[in-house]
Amino acid sequence: MRKLTQRRAVDYTSTAVRYMQTRMWQRDCRDRTGLQSTPAAAIDMLPTVAYSDNPSTSFTAKFVHTSLNKNRCSINCVLWTPNGRRLITGSQSGEFTLWNGQSFNFEMILQAHDQAIRSMVWSHNDNWMVSGDDGGAIKYWQSNMNNVKANKSAHKESVRDLSFCRTDLKFCSCSDDTTVKVWDFASCQEERSLTGHGWDVKSVDWHPTKSLLVSGGKDNLVKLWDAKSGKELSSFHGHKNTVLCVKWNQNGNWVLTAGKDQIIKLYDIRAMKELESFRGHRKDVTALAWHPFHEEYFVSGSFDGSMFHWLVGHETPQIEVPTAHDNSVWDLAWHPIGYLLCSGSNDHTTKFWCRNRPGDTARDKFTMNQNQDPNLGGRFPGNFPVLDQPLAPGGPFVPGLTRNEGTIPGVGAAMPFSLDSPLHGDQTQPLPISMTLGAPPLPPGPHPSLLNPNQQHQQQRYQQNPQQQQMPPLPMPPPNMQQLQPPSHHSLLPHPHLPRPPQMPPHGMPGSLPTPSMPGSLPPMPGQRVINQSVTQFLLMLTSLGQSNATGGQMYPQSSPFNRPQGGQMPMMPGYNPYQSGMQPPLPPGPPPHSQQ
Repeated sequence: MRKLTQRRAVDYTSTAVRYMQTRMWQRDCRDRTGLQSTPAAAIDMLPTVAYSDNPSTSFTAKFVHTSLNKNRCSINCVLWTPNGRRLITGSQSGEFTLWNGQSFNFEMILQAHDQAIRSMVWSHNDNWMVSGDDGGAIKYWQSNMNNVKANKSAHKESVRDLSFCRTDLKFCSCSDDTTVKVWDFASCQEERSLTGHGWDVKSVDWHPTKSLLVSGGKDNLVKLWDAKSGKELSSFHGHKNTVLCVKWNQNGNWVLTAGKDQIIKLYDIRAMKELESFRGHRKDVTALAWHPFHEEYFVSGSFDGSMFHWLVGHETPQIEVPTAHDNSVWDLAWHPIGYLLCSGSNDHTTKFWCRNRPGDTARDKFTMNQNQDPNLGGRFPGNFPVLDQPLAPGGPFVPGLTRNEGTIPGVGAAMPFSLDSPLHGDQTQPLPISMTLGAPPLPPGPHPSLLNPNQQHQQQRYQQNPQQQQMPPLPMPPPNMQQLQPPSHHSLLPHPHLPRPPQMPPHGMPGSLPTPSMPGSLPPMPGQRVINQSVTQFLLMLTSLGQSNATGGQMYPQSSPFNRPQGGQMPMMPGYNPYQSGMQPPLPPGPPPHSQQ
């Protein structure tokens, strides 16, 4: 009895039904419901054809499934059936394998060729498929995989590529025998042979609407041909190594080329010159595929197994999947609806890739180690860096702060559970042993040049004996401490009646003034009596400073140091005194202006 397994399935019918329901009233993208980045918004998803203005919604970088044959061999080419229900793969053993297009399970296998299959293509009327192998044979197949005709001597060497014209009356082929041939489809007879490449021809493609062929070969050249006359029209010399892929865009103006020089080039036949170069692959570019609906979006595969997603106009890849396969990617094929991408590789696997749903982070084994750029707005939804450690509680930084500003005032150590630690949310930074939670430092004193000679002498004497300047920690800051500290944007001016006290550092740091004798260190959690005692000591310190003032500065009662004197002047700290001379005229005696309501 087989083990029950849950198989992943990607079904596009729900998006098609939604599109049929809404297309009557949705005139354009302005009427469309916006997709929110939550899983609940998946019901509003539409087919890729509905997002013609936004190709980023069709980025197929989410891994879905890997299909593997019992007879393990290289997958040289992949091709979807016209209705999109099945995928056909051509292998090195000459077998066709059919896979279900929704559940990706195996359906059928048949021996199609005697040698390795190199190319497959469907006609535009969806009735015929043509395939070529390493022996130079070309075969015709119906949609039910019935072989109806074969030309075993079409080429002398391997048939590398095939392409139909728009009317399906002709098709072309290229081979390692240096020729490009045009065939009559009904009789399977050669009409003309195009010779001009000096070496193997690796790829050929027929123009979407005209009798114009493009081919690339081992001679590093990209050539344009007239299919009617068989004449060479032009050559592009942009590549420095073998050209492996050439693809026309559906607009009929662009041709995309790639080769062993690890560069992808875009040419415009209207100007007959190169438009753009795409660099990023580290090995040979072996496969290219334009999206069926977004003309500026294409995917490339490399010899090292990587797959890059590109947009015309952007020289860097929009999405990189560096480990898509373990070996070279030989072919890429889009689903006719455009929501699935299939890749065939030399690692014997066929892989399926789909669009991201709203809310997906795309953290799978292929994109886990990537740090996509989150600034690429509207692009891959998984553009978020993957962290090895969880973020600490507390969230991101507050705007305007740096990593060194999340500290407790007066302590100088990082807060517990802060982001200053290297992404360890369950660890805290220990405080220094000699540091305790004390009062914050007092405001800095005036510049020494603003002090009188007696104060300068005392300051120098205190600085020579730093051992006498130990101040026990205060449990709480004194009242009105914020009012005593001047703003940093005002210059320090001498007080009109009282000199400012010099700077008093926190506990354990040298300062500039002696402290009155105090008992030992207070307990960490003092009571109300200890708080009142510290406040009284602070006010006594201010009184002693006022009595030692050599300039005869006037002192006011300790309980209200900012009371108005009899002259109508209110002495305030520098930077806060609007009553100083030269700024406003003195006020008449009476209550303060702010008390008159």
